[in-house]
Amino acid sequence: MTVYGLTGKTGAGKSTVAAFLKEKGFYIIDGDVIARHITDKGKPALKALSDYFGEDIIRADGTLDRRLLASRAFASPVNTDMLNCITHPIITEEFEQEIKKAEAEGYDKAVIDAAALLESECKKLCSQIIVVFAPEEMRLKRILSRDGITEGEAKRRMSAQKSDEYYFSQADIIVKSYLPHNIEKQLQTIL
Repeated sequence: MTVYGLTGKTGAGKSTVAAFLKEKGFYIIDGDVIARHITDKGKPALKALSDYFGEDIIRADGTLDRRLLASRAFASPVNTDMLNCITHPIITEEFEQEIKKAEAEGYDKAVIDAAALLESECKKLCSQIIVVFAPEEMRLKRILSRDGITEGEAKRRMSAQKSDEYYFSQADIIVKSYLPHNIEKQLQTIL
């Protein structure tokens, strides 16, 4: 089993690249789905998050108020690091289980699609890292149309991430997810 890490800044186009790779027969492990799953009602990660970020991030029905958590988690680098410290070990275990599932189902290539891949232990699970890139203004437009948040919230999320150079320095493959660039041509070496 060859496992590829797929990452990039918010709004870069990771989902588009993941959808393309899925069409080409790769098993896709969606980090967002796993991150939501580990913070479901009653899960241990939810308690740890509420201990640090405040009990009010848990709604009366026991579910996570993701927007409130995000506003606090991305308010400072320290808070972003704490979010990652709480969630990454649990997420890594889930990724390992998904890789085993992919192997059991006969897949020979899997992709871990995770925004914070480079900052996590999950990176060690990957033989190559694919970084998806788009210019900042394009990413801002994508985030605003996708997430239904204010420009201020979007810019806070964007500023909480590492520099482009940080991503590029760890990339085995860089995919520019905007015209005139062709995703398939940029990924030809792994198809």
